[in-house]
Amino acid sequence: MAEIDLPAVEAERERLRAAYLGTGMRSSARGLHHTALLCADVERTVRFYQEVLGFPLTEMVGNRDYEGSTHFFFDIGNGNLLAFFDFPGLDLGPYAEVLGGLHHLAISVEPARWDELRGRLVEHGVEFQEESGTSIYFQDPDGARIELIADPLGEMYGLKVL
Repeated sequence: MAEIDLPAVEAERERLRAAYLGTGMRSSARGLHHTALLCADVERTVRFYQEVLGFPLTEMVGNRDYEGSTHFFFDIGNGNLLAFFDFPGLDLGPYAEVLGGLHHLAISVEPARWDELRGRLVEHGVEFQEESGTSIYFQDPDGARIELIADPLGEMYGLKVL
């Protein structure tokens, strides 16, 4: 890994903050309809997200773009959905962090639910990393990184991000 000039990185952050934060601009979007991930096994994915994480399956349909593929959705609260596709017959490789790809998906949960879900992860033998007393990071059955965060929406570790 190349050496990073941390003062230069922070100076660039400050430049970008000054140029783009606090413009009073309002978003043209009304919310995140769904985020779609890929999975190898539909039932394994449903069992993990519904039974372990408590996200109810809301719909399952054929994928209009790839015959034989299933498109299915989970309720993750506030009208937001987490969706999946399987692509049977395609030789997809394992999860990889690539430019333009998913680093992690952070899902906000109430603090009491966070404690409950932490226990479910332990009960189901899911390895995780706990950070800052409000975040749990783990991998789903296909390797996607998921974060359960007990901070309120619009906040992260005491910082207002919205």
